[in-house]
Amino acid sequence: MKKPAKILVIRLSSMGDIIYTTPVVRCLKEQLPDCEVHFLTKPAFQYIYQNNPYLSKLHTLRPKLSDTIKDIKAEKFDLIVDLHNNLRTSIIKLSTHIPSTTYKKDRINKWLALKFKWKQMISPKHLVERYLDTVRFLGVQNDNKPIDYYISKDYQLKYLLPPSHLEKYVAFVIGATHFTKRLPNDQIIKICEGIDSPIVLLGGQDVKENADLIQNALGNKIYNTCGLTNLDQSVFLVSKAHKVIGFDTGLTHISEAFNKPLASIWGGTTPELLGVQPYKISESFIAGIELSCRPCSKFGLEKCPLGHFKCMKDLPEAPIIDFINT
Repeated sequence: MKKPAKILVIRLSSMGDIIYTTPVVRCLKEQLPDCEVHFLTKPAFQYIYQNNPYLSKLHTLRPKLSDTIKDIKAEKFDLIVDLHNNLRTSIIKLSTHIPSTTYKKDRINKWLALKFKWKQMISPKHLVERYLDTVRFLGVQNDNKPIDYYISKDYQLKYLLPPSHLEKYVAFVIGATHFTKRLPNDQIIKICEGIDSPIVLLGGQDVKENADLIQNALGNKIYNTCGLTNLDQSVFLVSKAHKVIGFDTGLTHISEAFNKPLASIWGGTTPELLGVQPYKISESFIAGIELSCRPCSKFGLEKCPLGHFKCMKDLPEAPIIDFINT
């Protein structure tokens, strides 16, 4: 097809999935420099692209899908790049009659891998590479650079952290949407006890109680920002950290934009199933143990289906501590 002059990229949710679309937008703009690149997402996730220099315009999903469709028609796009591939994006493509290319979710193989633990069914490609496959027909190639995240303000550490944590600290992202993605508090405490550096806890209001327990157990070694900083400030703190520890959650994945040594901890979910191993960073460690019941879900659950939660409770803390201290 003729090179498009105006492209709409769509990924409606969630934080981690959207952050991995940023190389697609960058590669489109850099390799098709005369093209306008727009992005459509839910209002809750617009912050990921608000300061992105490769984007011509950011659109957010309206309460009525018909209004979003009208907006898209009015823009007169030449191509839709659908990186979500769900019912809503299918309706958008059918209603606008705009030529489109769509991310292949490989649902059957993922279901087989999850149901029967047939790991050979899982594609070895990272999610970024699979997203980029959707635009390869345009001649767009992977530039092999990290994901992008642009912090909105020029914060200063001295206004966010105490003097004890200004020189060198480890950022520990203790939040995650679902229970089976998070380590129990006692194991987080053991890891923090073994780390030589001061530690900054990051997460939302939902894990503030957990963070308070951890801080009470370890005292001044811990600085708790959970529920106190907004997401942009939390990303800034991650960007200035010496090293990062985190679970399968958006802020952990965003840390990859800053090439920070990362220890990512996996329980009921696995990076292989989702295709979200740490991407294009120089130093990483994936903590997870082999179990016949793992993974139990793609996106996490509110409790262990078998009641034992061995994927986290049996996870050794020493390798994580060693990675952070070396």
